[in-house]
Amino acid sequence: MKLENKTIVLTGGSSGVGFDLLSRLVEHNTVINLSRGAPAIAPKVDNAGLEHIPTDLSSAASVADALAKIKERHSHGVDGLINCGAVQFLPLFGADDFDHSSIAKEIAINFISPAELISGLLEGMSQRPEAFVLNVNSGLGIVPKRESAIYCATKAGLDNLTRGLRAQLSHTNIAIQQAFLPLVDTPMTKGRGSGKITSASVADQIIAQIESGRPDLDIGKVKLLRLINRISPFLANRIMQKGES
Repeated sequence: MKLENKTIVLTGGSSGVGFDLLSRLVEHNTVINLSRGAPAIAPKVDNAGLEHIPTDLSSAASVADALAKIKERHSHGVDGLINCGAVQFLPLFGADDFDHSSIAKEIAINFISPAELISGLLEGMSQRPEAFVLNVNSGLGIVPKRESAIYCATKAGLDNLTRGLRAQLSHTNIAIQQAFLPLVDTPMTKGRGSGKITSASVADQIIAQIESGRPDLDIGKVKLLRLINRISPFLANRIMQKGES
């Protein structure tokens, strides 16, 4: 699929990888950004194709409202959905600063809202000549680390959701894709880890993946992590417990 003159729904476009995806896609497409804050697009970018719908991805009501607005404005359906928005809370269970209420919020943003958006947009996407869903995942969905247990669980769940939907929709015009990211230099990872790759590089690779139709893409160190996990899950687990992905 050539990403030109398409209508694409994107979550998390106000910062990080989502922002770099939005900045590139909006030059030749209509991008509907779903995030709490509006993205600050650089002056050199023509944002005529940008639609921003303020959305709290942790709220089912807010996601439902966003879906209603998308369907009203684009009754012909959309050509693509990129689930990029995510949060990661670091405190360990039992730590003094662990917030019990964060559990439901993290699951809602990282796992439930992608499922809700896919479900809500599926009928319209089926009416397009070709369409795609790309879920942005993490190496932590393959092998978890000591911190961020809920985040790791949501990414593992997203992997299973993606593969299950791919089987369900294999006979349709909708491609179900997934990109697994290593540690990326974004506001979410500020002050953590080393050897990060840039969000711009990740965005370029994801766009190339969508256009090629490749189902799964392991970016950066995730390639090595997956290989090690296949050979020795014990070793992969030890590596992940020592540092950032």
